[in-house]
Amino acid sequence: MRPVARRKGKSRRRIKDWQRRFREEDITSLDADQTETLQRDRVKLPPWRLKEEMGQVEAPEGPSDEGMVTGLFPGCVQVRVGDEELLCRIAGTFRPPKDISALAVGDQVTIVRARDEHVSGQGDIDKDRADGVLVSRRPRETVLSRPQRRGRYDEVFEKVVAANMEVLLIVTSVRQPRLRPGLVDRFCIIAERGEMLPLVVFNKIDLGEVDEAFAAELATGGIPTVRCSALTGAGLDDLRAALAGRRSILAGASGVGKSAIVNAIVPGADLPTREIRMKDERGRHATTAATLHKLPGGGLIVDTPGVRELALEMDDTELTWYFPEMVALAGECKFNNCTHTHEPDCAVRSAAEAGEIAPRRYHGYLRILETL
Repeated sequence: MRPVARRKGKSRRRIKDWQRRFREEDITSLDADQTETLQRDRVKLPPWRLKEEMGQVEAPEGPSDEGMVTGLFPGCVQVRVGDEELLCRIAGTFRPPKDISALAVGDQVTIVRARDEHVSGQGDIDKDRADGVLVSRRPRETVLSRPQRRGRYDEVFEKVVAANMEVLLIVTSVRQPRLRPGLVDRFCIIAERGEMLPLVVFNKIDLGEVDEAFAAELATGGIPTVRCSALTGAGLDDLRAALAGRRSILAGASGVGKSAIVNAIVPGADLPTREIRMKDERGRHATTAATLHKLPGGGLIVDTPGVRELALEMDDTELTWYFPEMVALAGECKFNNCTHTHEPDCAVRSAAEAGEIAPRRYHGYLRILETL
């Protein structure tokens, strides 16, 4: 039995009739009201098409100011210039790289303020007017970023969470949720790759004891630690002293108390927090975007959304350089591109079997290596 073919003739005739009707020579036959409606529909664009068809706003002429990005919104950014918070559109001349986030909290940018003559005096119109236009961004000194796979061919895109920070506060909890040394290792690698100083914060010490073996491993690697409780206030003075005068950013799993720490050390922050799920002791997302806050003793701190998994993008042989105890031994391996897993005459593997390298550190290296 032959399948019934679709009848496309009528629809094609309708399209041709419509095109014929609205050719330039036929528009004169329309009524004045119909012509006006047609022209009005042709010039109206939905908001999501404005940038695509008309381009972004061009950079105006005028005096410029330097500022820091403190917030990101669709089509515009919030920039702090001195003590002012300005809402700025993005100039069409701004051309960022395509494989990395164009703007992030902490970016140092140049803006041009809107001129006074652009203000009409009508409140319902002026409330939607931008305070200025962002025209350029300075090169970043440091970044906290995560690789993301995008596009049809899984191209790597670098998602920048924040830029130009000095200290990466890697927050973990002694309990609720449980301590995850492997995630701390990954954040330490990201801090080193992003040219930031890592500082591990053991939060919720009111709920249990710190894993002393893990703390000793961090100390051996030269990574400083702070022990505190955002709930009781214990140890917060040490944390304030470590952050004074510095630009810092919080990172860690959901539920470890990053927002609670900001609320404890920044008066009036009042960030939303959520209780963990007691069924599996896992945190719930309370922070949805990076937010920047001024510290009373000088300096800045950025709160970021929590993560459950953290991917790394690097070569297999590059991973060794982020484990200092392996670097000195890697030169004694038989092969220059040794992965320290199965190769013969591997000095790193031999040291791990002899107990010269902490078993948790070596197994943590292997787990990260499997994901690359």
